Amino acid sequence: MAALTLDELKTKAASGEIDTVLVCAVDMQGRLTGKRFHVSNFLETAYEETHCCNYLLATDLEMATPDGYAATSWASGYGDYVMKPDLATMRPVPWLEGTAMVLCDYLDHHHHAPVPHSPRQVLQAQVARAEALGFTPMMATELEFFLFMKSYDEIRASGYRDLETLVKYNQDYSIQFTSREEHVMRPLRNALYAMGIPVENTKGEAEIGQEELNIRYGDALTACDQHILAKHAVKEIAHQHGHAATFLPKWRADKVGSAAHIHQSLFADGANVFHDANGDYAISRTMGHYVAGLLKYAPDCMLLMAPYINSYKRFVPGTFAPTKSAWSVDNRTAGFRLVGENTKGVRIECRIPGSDMNPYLACAGQLAAGLAGIEEKLDLPAPVQGDLYSMDDVAEVPYTLGAATGAFRNSAMLRRALGDDVVDHYTRAAEVEQEDFDRTVTDYEIQRGFERA
Repeated sequence: MAALTLDELKTKAASGEIDTVLVCAVDMQGRLTGKRFHVSNFLETAYEETHCCNYLLATDLEMATPDGYAATSWASGYGDYVMKPDLATMRPVPWLEGTAMVLCDYLDHHHHAPVPHSPRQVLQAQVARAEALGFTPMMATELEFFLFMKSYDEIRASGYRDLETLVKYNQDYSIQFTSREEHVMRPLRNALYAMGIPVENTKGEAEIGQEELNIRYGDALTACDQHILAKHAVKEIAHQHGHAATFLPKWRADKVGSAAHIHQSLFADGANVFHDANGDYAISRTMGHYVAGLLKYAPDCMLLMAPYINSYKRFVPGTFAPTKSAWSVDNRTAGFRLVGENTKGVRIECRIPGSDMNPYLACAGQLAAGLAGIEEKLDLPAPVQGDLYSMDDVAEVPYTLGAATGAFRNSAMLRRALGDDVVDHYTRAAEVEQEDFDRTVTDYEIQRGFERA
């Protein structure tokens, strides 16, 4: 079953097959927010638009309303945004009875102009920029996560202690151990496929209880829409089976973290413009410029790939999380890995983002950096070979939220590409995260210093 048309929804509403429509938009953190409509009301009016409070793009993970945002505040009264359904995204929700859903874009309540700092709009602006240069950005994201024995409610009641994964072994590529998660993963794959999302596979990842979900390559906006829906489905379907799933990049200090790698290339007239049969590794001049831009501006874009305090706990040598921003050929210790070398499918994989990324923002940052490389005609350095973890002369990625925030705030490239309002908005989001953590007394501090300080 593919995505629903409006006429198909009318038919299913008349037969009683669908009675509820989730009208959803994506918040700053990459979560679905919105309303549940009775299908009759959706078909009467809400298919055109509905409204929401504009604080949905000015909150933290806990839905608190911190000060300091120019777009909205207590002083301005927290007014409305318009939620405009993108009917091309309408689809069934197979794990919820009688339910369909649609993704929306945020529009200004008064002028119906797109809200520039809306994550979906941030990406759409960079896609439009690429299209103006004659390119169609193509991307795919990988979703890594952990599945736990207990439910979210049980884990919360325990104070998030004594966490026990569903599988007790490193299950990387294991068929035996991933079978123990099939009561969650099989309905997940089938539900996403029924939604029209082209799931390729799931596999065990390189840590106890860790899974990976892969979705077929597609245009950048569709890839990010599918990422958001898949992440939402993982959590809901796990919950329905009495389990919890986490996309926290580093849930335990002695365990490998979770990533969300981004594969990317540019197409024109249906062909991969990153490919040149006569180039080294079949890399075109255009791809060379693009990847050089990714390298140059990796520090600028770090915040969009690692937005929280915990994001930076993942960057540990020897854990497949890259600590260097160099590129290499099919080398998983590099921040950027050349994939499909010497084939028409040649592309670059960014291995830096964590599983907590907002895909629209991370992919927009990748496009902004790559297109800057093309515009500046940057030269691609030679690939780095070997174990990059051990190389002191290779540029490192920012290791803390504070360092990443500073690079983002001061990026002239991102201010040109995204706009000052967008950069200032997400700078403030990072400052809020840091301020909240700085006020917190952690278990580490108490255990370390209660008697000995």
